[in-house]
Amino acid sequence: MPARILLLEDDADIAANVYDYLAARDYQVDAALNGAIALHLLEQHVFDVLVVDIGLPGISGLEVAQRVRTQLKLNTPILLLTARDTLDDKVAGFGAGADDYLVKPFALKELELRIQALRKRSQGQMIDSIMRCGELSYDPRSGEAHWQGQVLKLPPKTLQLLLMLLAHSGQLVTRESLEIAVWGEAQDSSDTLRHHLSQLRRALTLADGRSPLQTVHGRGYKLIELGTIGAP
Repeated sequence: MPARILLLEDDADIAANVYDYLAARDYQVDAALNGAIALHLLEQHVFDVLVVDIGLPGISGLEVAQRVRTQLKLNTPILLLTARDTLDDKVAGFGAGADDYLVKPFALKELELRIQALRKRSQGQMIDSIMRCGELSYDPRSGEAHWQGQVLKLPPKTLQLLLMLLAHSGQLVTRESLEIAVWGEAQDSSDTLRHHLSQLRRALTLADGRSPLQTVHGRGYKLIELGTIGAP
């Protein structure tokens, strides 16, 4: 049976080129111009692979990937398309639940090969590795973060911040890197970032006041195992 692909791309020219190329090779392609339409289609139909552009108006591609994992509880392979190719961008994408990452401009043949590889991996039930920092963990397959054995209930943006920090556990992550990973660009004011980090800190703070989320004043933030807090 031909693979069924959901293409989420708001650039009409790119969407048409990808659609025509895949359809000519017997893929069954459904196209969506925004995240809301894509999420509705995912509730109604089963797809083999999702091809998702990150830079979307409204609901971003990262948020779509995250909702696929956390809200819809789907393990459908996700291939992200983006014009950004920094390490932090890729970390944010994989942290949101993506399985692969393709930078624009790309060859349509490479896109097809990556779709084929994702479908084979999915059929083989390959399990994604779990990100961990002490008693804090995130499983991309389920889309759930756990702290001390309990599921963390966090707003989408706060969860994205957690994933960025978790992917760099034990390392300093600058304010600007966090803002770019979650909002796509550095913010004029740090108020929004501080609000979400405050939510995350409250969720991770123990009764004795200890938290794995550390502020490095004037530099950024990092996650650290509680047993190493205060260690030289």
